[in-house]
Amino acid sequence: MHKAFHPLSLHVPEPGCRPGDEPDFSEFVIPRAGEARKPAHDATAQSMRDMAFSIVRVLNKEGEAVGPWAGDLAIDQLKAGLRHMMVLRAFDARMLMAQRQGKTSFYMQSLGEEAVSCAFRMALKDGDMNFPTYRQGGLLIAGGYPMEMMMNQIYSNAADPIKGRQMPIMYSAKDHGFFSISGNLGTQYIQAVGWAMASAIAGDTKIATAWIGDGSTSTSDFHAALVFASTYHAPVVLNVVNNQWAISTFQGMARGEAATFAARGHGFGIPSLRVDGNDYLAVHAVAKWAADRARSGLGPTLIEHVTYRAGGHSTSDDPSSYRAKGESSAWPLGDPIERLKTHLITLGEWSTERHTQAETEVMDEVRAAQKAAEANGTLTSGKSPSSRDIFEEVYAEMPPHLIKQRQEAGY
Repeated sequence: MHKAFHPLSLHVPEPGCRPGDEPDFSEFVIPRAGEARKPAHDATAQSMRDMAFSIVRVLNKEGEAVGPWAGDLAIDQLKAGLRHMMVLRAFDARMLMAQRQGKTSFYMQSLGEEAVSCAFRMALKDGDMNFPTYRQGGLLIAGGYPMEMMMNQIYSNAADPIKGRQMPIMYSAKDHGFFSISGNLGTQYIQAVGWAMASAIAGDTKIATAWIGDGSTSTSDFHAALVFASTYHAPVVLNVVNNQWAISTFQGMARGEAATFAARGHGFGIPSLRVDGNDYLAVHAVAKWAADRARSGLGPTLIEHVTYRAGGHSTSDDPSSYRAKGESSAWPLGDPIERLKTHLITLGEWSTERHTQAETEVMDEVRAAQKAAEANGTLTSGKSPSSRDIFEEVYAEMPPHLIKQRQEAGY
């Protein structure tokens, strides 16, 4: 007799709640602050496998820094970090408003993820190269890049350093260790590994950092990057920003409900760990640990930053159509700015009044940069880059067919 088989079916992962549901993070396991151990600087991937299933956290509910990952930052550095995050949030608010006013075509916020990029940048050295996604503008702000220049790029005006060749927020700043952002998600992950390999081949001391979102880890470039990083022990830090949402698709679609994103490094023999992405101190400590490993010739480290995208994917997105109302405020790891603010108040180095004053100062600074940028033009007013720029700086020597096209266009 032939055995009867049931019709085949597929499993489609589902998020914990949908629009109209009550936000529920009850299944999200949060280790206590200070609980995660700190492996030795030269720890092997095998000896720290557990780190891919826990979360490194430093700040507890009372705002105290606890555990083996605490103690790296001085008061002045903490205050600078708080200011960087506040500037990024105010910058986002002004540019979101500018998009709604028609001054630019598109914008993407870092709302809720400020600690990831701002803290990470402070663990790097000048000359290191980031290969970011579109939500790491904090790398530029924390690195001292002028806000006016960022806004010029967003407005695609005559002072745009990229001369209108990129979508808004796809910055490029080689001197600030910020490789040009690509709209083709995932491509820069393997490019970061290649850059790191080139640095090692040249006998340099600079490292690379790769950035990718949880959704883009499903691309082939992510896995190819891990192969090369593992095989050649490339001096690179491989960052996965797990903000729970890939456009309108929740993070379970990318990982197939299989363990964690950090655990994917295990198959390649790469030391991997998870960090509370809303904890400035934890992000900085883990970033410094991984950067020091890379700089010491110990190869790659994979870091999963566990955070939450509080805003929409972009100005073209309406998150209320696919996630529960109030879900961002229910996120159990809290707000990165509020947590660092509370820590400084706990230390007696900050106050609610001082914070309010700082918010006003920061917004004035952002408005001044915006006014200066808009004097150079916006999407709908003022001067734009010349159409001639389409042809220039593409090749070291312009080929005949481009010269002909430029001449036909009147340039």
